Amino acid sequence: MHLYQVLRRPLITEKNATLQAQGKYAFEVAGEANKHQIKQAVEKAFKVKVTGVNVMTVPGKERRVGRRQILTQPWKKAIVTLKSGDKIELFEGV
Repeated sequence: MHLYQVLRRPLITEKNATLQAQGKYAFEVAGEANKHQIKQAVEKAFKVKVTGVNVMTVPGKERRVGRRQILTQPWKKAIVTLKSGDKIELFEGV
């Protein structure tokens, strides 16, 4: 898997905004990506030093579409901790 295919999109929520004060950033990542690949992708894409990566799989939810109930796809989320003093400029001012 190429490093630029690992990170799908940044997750911008209120909870993640509070985590940014601690130097932690959240991303949606590819389902088959592991911690080492996520660390390399963030370091290469944003030119920062990563000290830790926490990965979790978010299960799908049941949604109603008309009379049917469908299950949305599960996805993988990564919370990346950066070295103190490093920032990702993508998140600034959000």
